[in-house]
Amino acid sequence: MKPPAPPVAARRPHTHREHGLVRHDPYAWLHDVTSPEVLAHLAAERAYYDAASAHLHSQVVGLASEMVSRVPTDERSPSWERSRFSYYTEHSAGSEYAVIRRRIRSDKSHGETKSVADQDFTDLFRSGASLDDEVVLDVGSLDTGSGHLELGLALVSPDERLLAHAVDTTGDEVYRLRFRDLGTGEDLPDEVPRCYYGGAWSADSGEFFYTVHDDAYRPHQVWRHRLGSDVADDVLVLSEPDEAFELHLRASRSGELVVILSESRTTSETWVVETSDPAGAPRSVGGRRPGVVYRAEHVRGPGGGYLLLVTDDGAEEFRLVRAPVPATAAGQDHTSWVEVRGEDPAERLERVDAFAGHVVLSLRTHAEHRLRLLPHDDLAGPGVVVASGFAGGAVHLDRCTDYDATSITVHDRAHVEPSRWLDVDLASGERRQLGRQQAPGHDPGRYVTERRHLPSADGTLVPVTLVRHRDTPLDGTAPALLYAYGAYEYVFEPEFDPALPSLLDRGVVFAHVHVRGGGEGGRRWWLEGRLAAKQHSFTDHLAVADALDGLVDGRRLATRGLSAGGLLQGAVLSQRPERWRAVVAEVPFVDVVTTMLDASVPLTVNEWEEWGDPRRREDHAWMLAWSPYDNLPQAGSRPDLLVTGALHDPRVLVHEPAKWVAALRESDPAWGPRCLFRCEVGAGAHSGPSGRLAHLHYEAEVYAWVLDTLLHETRAEPEGTPR
Repeated sequence: MKPPAPPVAARRPHTHREHGLVRHDPYAWLHDVTSPEVLAHLAAERAYYDAASAHLHSQVVGLASEMVSRVPTDERSPSWERSRFSYYTEHSAGSEYAVIRRRIRSDKSHGETKSVADQDFTDLFRSGASLDDEVVLDVGSLDTGSGHLELGLALVSPDERLLAHAVDTTGDEVYRLRFRDLGTGEDLPDEVPRCYYGGAWSADSGEFFYTVHDDAYRPHQVWRHRLGSDVADDVLVLSEPDEAFELHLRASRSGELVVILSESRTTSETWVVETSDPAGAPRSVGGRRPGVVYRAEHVRGPGGGYLLLVTDDGAEEFRLVRAPVPATAAGQDHTSWVEVRGEDPAERLERVDAFAGHVVLSLRTHAEHRLRLLPHDDLAGPGVVVASGFAGGAVHLDRCTDYDATSITVHDRAHVEPSRWLDVDLASGERRQLGRQQAPGHDPGRYVTERRHLPSADGTLVPVTLVRHRDTPLDGTAPALLYAYGAYEYVFEPEFDPALPSLLDRGVVFAHVHVRGGGEGGRRWWLEGRLAAKQHSFTDHLAVADALDGLVDGRRLATRGLSAGGLLQGAVLSQRPERWRAVVAEVPFVDVVTTMLDASVPLTVNEWEEWGDPRRREDHAWMLAWSPYDNLPQAGSRPDLLVTGALHDPRVLVHEPAKWVAALRESDPAWGPRCLFRCEVGAGAHSGPSGRLAHLHYEAEVYAWVLDTLLHETRAEPEGTPR
């Protein structure tokens, strides 16, 4: 059956004028997502996608079944310790969402369970309940039936009698904050209708700090709520007036400080509040200096202890300094800092985590994420390095909430290796496996992962992680799917995905391209892929695609990316459309110049330091040179294209992919039916459906489309659509 014709968006005259240039924007009317006409157009796009991909239904069902079969019936995380209980998460058969549970903590030094009477735990359990493991939060029970559910935070109070939890049921990242009495399992009347990520409890468990975002979705305020009081009486703790900065909030592992971070892309300031004095004024740790970033961790000790800071002050790849805990509301500046570990240009120092006897440094070197364990009295020493045991893998500190711990839980993961969790002794580095992620029917030995470095146009070697079935040769005969992101110094770390083997088992090579703009090569890697150097991200991706030709079939390349990675897909589609057989651009940021000129759009002001500020002529010129909406690919040579978007997405507003798809189809009508727009017109989020099984079904849709494009040399095309 012939699919219907794709929707046609009306062209309406609209122009932008900047720096003496005129840009025509006939689809500007799609910005108004409150308009019934716009909503009808988005619904028509979704209907066309459903109809045009209907022939893939059986393949989607088969792929989804394979993927779900790799998800264990029951799955449990390693535990994290608090003073009274050990906590863990659990998934049961067929569940979309986790259940957080806890059990009375065992005394590690004696191997015996602590006495309930000694710890006064009795009142923490529901009337008549046994001392078996107890449910803290069944996330699925918060489902309103909207089609989306996302847990923003779940933080147990210091006395372990209360739980702060926040959920989003539309996908717009506006969270509703509630407080649960863990003795009764019931939520208290207190309810904060709008909050964002991050939170912290006061030491007495009576007050809670939370962040609020403005209409542009910028977290700009920290508030404090006293349990049992009217939310209208909550106290404003700190407000950030500069629209380039966002506020983030957490409690220190020591439990003694609330840490508030205000950060732009290149500058930050940190304040602390004592949890024992929640009404105290925030105290600045080092002031604010343009171009200087620092983040703080607390070390217990006499007189309130001290702080360890990771900073790029005089160190492009960051160094470690020591600072006092500021003693007065006036705070302190950077002159109080003392270096304790200098910069290593070969290592990007990302983070410091403090425990009673040691610190753990998170670092990136040779495109890999590793940990370094150091005693407090030798912070400049070599310590013990913990690296992944998997090819192309990465290790990270897992949730470790016990400040007095002598060992840590480390998460070791890779693309085709189910995760493993290791107990690592902080003094010796000795490892003991705590558990391994279960993946029924999956044999990691069937796959090969290797890291290569391929040259970009300027000679820079770009790391590429290649993953394939062991029977798939790298002799130029296999198709390949490339994946890349390349922005914000962010790295999509390797992790086991139950979907990926379904691609590899069909002879497709997966190539994760670590382009500049991300953080794989440290701070320098980001600096060489942002602002005026942003073109490097696109050039790297295209150069790697060319260099892979001969290892894989260069005529059968697909490429995929999400958000800023979707921007990358739009750019490489515009610049080299003939290079690709298929392109998957998920929630793509493609109308770059127009969006970055509109300060009312979420994230715009904060991201001028990432992409550029088009109000400046020079920035406008380089952004206009690669903006996908302003640089459509040549007609007649385009690959198949799958675009996604979500009506409630606050990060890439849905009008961006909608406008791009409309402009692409109008500029090449014969090709238009091969451009599909999968739009979430109901509840839905930036990264696709919530729920682990629902998300796998989404992955099955994407993989079915990719496989149909890559593995079929000839297939029925819409009438009048030459390849």
